[in-house]
Amino acid sequence: MSEFEFDHDGYESGSMTFDFKGFLFKLISNWILIIVSLGIAFFIAYFVNDRKQNVYRLESLISVEKDQNPFFTANTSISFNWGGVSDQVGKIITTLQTRKHNTKVVDSLQFYINYLEEGKYRKNNIYKESPFFVQIDKKKSQVLNIPIGVHFINDTQFRLFVTFDSEYVSVQQYEEKSIKNINIEVGVFDQTFSIDEVIELPFFNGIIKKRLDRNINSNSEYFISFSSFDGVVNRYKTAVIATPFSKDSPSVLRLSLTGLNKGKIVDYLNTTTSVLSSSELERKNLYATNTIKFIDSSLNAVSIDLKGVTGEMDSFRKNTKVFNVDEEMLQVSSKLQDFELEKEVENKKLNYLYLLEEYLNKKTNYLDITAPTSVGIEEVNIINSVAKINGLSIERQNLESIAKEGSELFKPLDRKITSEKSVLLEIIKATKRTINSQIEVLNNRIGSLQNKLGKLPESQQNYLRIQRKLDISQETYNVYLAKRSEAAIVKAANVSDISVIDAAKDVGEGPVGPNRRMNYLMALLLGVFVPAALIFIVFLLDNSIHGAEDVERLSKIPILGLIGKEHHENNLVVFEKPKSAVAESFRAIRSSLEFVYKRQDKSNSKVLLLTSSVSGEGKTFCSINIATAYALSGKKTILLGLDLRKPKIVGDFNIPNKKGMVNYLINELAFKDIVYKSHIKNLDIVPSGPVPPNPSELLMGSNLSNLMKELRANYDIIVLDTPPLGLVTDALDLMDYADASLFVIRLNYTKKGMLGLINNKHKTGEVKNTSFLLNYYKHKSIDKYGYGYGYSYGYGIYGSAYHEKSKKQTLTNRIISLIEYFKKRR
Repeated sequence: MSEFEFDHDGYESGSMTFDFKGFLFKLISNWILIIVSLGIAFFIAYFVNDRKQNVYRLESLISVEKDQNPFFTANTSISFNWGGVSDQVGKIITTLQTRKHNTKVVDSLQFYINYLEEGKYRKNNIYKESPFFVQIDKKKSQVLNIPIGVHFINDTQFRLFVTFDSEYVSVQQYEEKSIKNINIEVGVFDQTFSIDEVIELPFFNGIIKKRLDRNINSNSEYFISFSSFDGVVNRYKTAVIATPFSKDSPSVLRLSLTGLNKGKIVDYLNTTTSVLSSSELERKNLYATNTIKFIDSSLNAVSIDLKGVTGEMDSFRKNTKVFNVDEEMLQVSSKLQDFELEKEVENKKLNYLYLLEEYLNKKTNYLDITAPTSVGIEEVNIINSVAKINGLSIERQNLESIAKEGSELFKPLDRKITSEKSVLLEIIKATKRTINSQIEVLNNRIGSLQNKLGKLPESQQNYLRIQRKLDISQETYNVYLAKRSEAAIVKAANVSDISVIDAAKDVGEGPVGPNRRMNYLMALLLGVFVPAALIFIVFLLDNSIHGAEDVERLSKIPILGLIGKEHHENNLVVFEKPKSAVAESFRAIRSSLEFVYKRQDKSNSKVLLLTSSVSGEGKTFCSINIATAYALSGKKTILLGLDLRKPKIVGDFNIPNKKGMVNYLINELAFKDIVYKSHIKNLDIVPSGPVPPNPSELLMGSNLSNLMKELRANYDIIVLDTPPLGLVTDALDLMDYADASLFVIRLNYTKKGMLGLINNKHKTGEVKNTSFLLNYYKHKSIDKYGYGYGYSYGYGIYGSAYHEKSKKQTLTNRIISLIEYFKKRR
């Protein structure tokens, strides 16, 4: 609610403030609304808490570290890229959200099969608590999202029932993950089957088996429901939350999952860890697996060569009978064999580099690169570069499961791979030149030794040649065999980088939701806030005057008195109910007026004018009763009806309104012809008469001035009932005749903005000797401001001993009073 502040003269300055005190008591007075709102809010909270399923959250702890193979030592001749080049923890967190990973977990657990039991509000998921499980045929169709009822007749038989509302239903084959629509007969399907019986239906294909650790309840109805495989995977993609355990242990991850069934949460967390571990080990072994494949193919080729050379030696010995040569020549041949073996090794290195160079230039997927050390390459730059490219390729492959090709996410990785590939190609070129130089040196040495052996007989030369070839093949075979065995041992002993620290387990944790206390707290807050907000809006928009404090804040014009609310059939309360609190209020106003007149030194006749801002504020009611109060005190009193537009006073005195002030002002009748003696002693009444076309002009004429002089000579009190000041200027013109004026304010009716008019008139001096009269005050145990007003005595517990109690009107009496009131106004 907006209020006006006042300048030093007491008039509004235009700035705004808020009446917190008034708003507080407004809240208190509407306590019933708040109590009802709280009741509704708490009922809703109870309803929500009762219907909502419990939500649980379980956790597991895993460690993500680059574990070193126990067989991988400094003496190991074959080295592998175990961990890639990117951050392991970040990669695992990303993997948990990939479709590829969650597909493996969901497929392993068959979480697309739901086991349900009819509950109080819904079908509840009972998972492993179900007394049976389904062994489905993944190659055949299962209906999606339609519960299939299972009711056990006994321990060996059950009813399978389902209702189809449409002739088309969706089914899925979980092996191919394909979904299609099939035609089905509309209606209820209900058929009896046996446990372990193969069931083949258009909408269900599988075997229902009994759990040995569960008892079947024949009074319960169970249901099987199949969900879309892709839908289940998508729900779990973001369900598992991975966070570092602590700042001190960044390699330890806490995996948490929230759900409605503890058993499903435990199984999913533990299975997701198992799948992560096996996938990480598979990825870790990929490099070693490719190397073993390469060694196996090379070993196979060397084995064939060895068999061929062995056969050639046997045939040579059989045909030539040569089994030995000169010892000196044997030594020469032995040196030649060493050089040829060394050349063979260098040729294999060179061949590997040519193949690697071709692979790098033609391929875009670098996951099939074998270890350079498998052919004896010890160049550290080549080994590290190949390992980096392989690790980046694995990282890119993992990213393909969560992002589409062409995504911005691939660009940083692709740039790293391209850069590393360019470096490796340059290293390969330099290494090839070095190897070719070494081969050239070896060729010179081999040629020198071959010249020495050329002096031997041809048969001995052939023998030594075949023998060297045989020894080289055998040596090569042994080397590859040793590398194959070493690689197999290293791979077999390899461990995953992911290890379980604390597996997920149901140890009786309570639910994390719904937060029933929070729901009740929210009910409390909303139960208070909603009605308070409504009251605040109404209070903010309410521009009516509610009490004396409002008036005192809005104007410096004094308050003369306060009139209570009185249920009476007419306006003659002071005369007909002289002992009522309202009658006493009017007598108090009469006394207060005497003080006003004394300040003006008025000892003879006094003129009192009553006006208001608009119609309906009780101006006529107050005029009649103030005049009555004076008359009953022995003062000769006259009440003039000067509201020429809307005359009202005639109804309460049973006076006709055919003649009155209008007739006098237009010189149609003499004053004595329009004065009526009322049934109240000392009180005369002058009605307004018929409504004229020009009431303002009549009131401004000299006839009224002459009349007022005459009345002052003949009456002690002259009460003027005038039109509303806020609607016409008649009352303002009549102010010149008044010794005192009362501006009637009806509480909870008169608008605050209407006081601006009387404030301005008072400030400019157009209105003098004026006071406010507050009408229609209704006493409450707690009023707006929490205290009684000085003028309203007689309404509290003390007043009840001195005044008549007003009878509380029934609804019927109120309706009758309103009808009579409107009849009188006509």
